[in-house]
Amino acid sequence: MEIQFILNQKQVSAEVGADTVLLDVLRNLGCKSVKCGCETTNCGLCTVWVDGKSRLSCSVLAAGIDGHEVTTMEGVEKEAAEFGEFLAGEGAEQCGFCSPGFIMNVLAMLRELKNPDIEEIKEYLAGNLCRCTGYMGQLRAIQKYMSEKGCSQTDKEVQA
Repeated sequence: MEIQFILNQKQVSAEVGADTVLLDVLRNLGCKSVKCGCETTNCGLCTVWVDGKSRLSCSVLAAGIDGHEVTTMEGVEKEAAEFGEFLAGEGAEQCGFCSPGFIMNVLAMLRELKNPDIEEIKEYLAGNLCRCTGYMGQLRAIQKYMSEKGCSQTDKEVQA
């Protein structure tokens, strides 16, 4: 079946089978930031936004996105690069394999949560696994980024 949807602000169409997942469609359309890390919906590497909400593209049937809007990291490159600088500043980028899914969730969190404390941040990002870092650098980067964007933290900053 043919589906049509908006991908990174551009109308696209794709031929999909009944069991085709969104992850595969996006990669076939050139969105290489969307990665498969676990195939069990546990790692967050395949995170995209569907109609502005974070979704794991490995668990979304492509047929279900017909008529919807999908955003990948390619669609928010400027914001992603800006937050990526905060990750690098804290030494938290490491290999970068998990970064796209993690960054998509951080950017979504910035839009959805107002003034989150450290526990809310941890809960929001619980589905993003990173095999290289100890998460502390990532948390510091998030807090600094959110502070820069005008979101104040009620808890003290994460200490190394």
